Amino acid sequence: MAHATGKLIVTAPILGEAGWNLDKRLGPAAEAALYRLVRAGELTVEDLTIDDWDRVAELTENYGDHPLGGFDASIIAVAERLGLDTIATLDHRHFRAVRPKHVDAFKIVP
Repeated sequence: MAHATGKLIVTAPILGEAGWNLDKRLGPAAEAALYRLVRAGELTVEDLTIDDWDRVAELTENYGDHPLGGFDASIIAVAERLGLDTIATLDHRHFRAVRPKHVDAFKIVP
């Protein structure tokens, strides 16, 4: 997700998925580089609140025919809570299908 100030925010579940994918595709050095971005403050990890988990459950159920899944739903829940309107993802299909509570639609980049 892109923050209004240009700072990148990821949910805690997404950080784990991203790390796993980096390791499998590019190796442990790439995964470690991701975590160093967090340590350097270039990437902010946003934990999910109890209300976020409720929204994740609602989204995965309501968009089950897609299927949306918990990872994508966590991004949407946090974006709604923080009032973010831009999502950075290669998965345009899922994010274009969802109608967020706070905006008509997400801006998707790239």
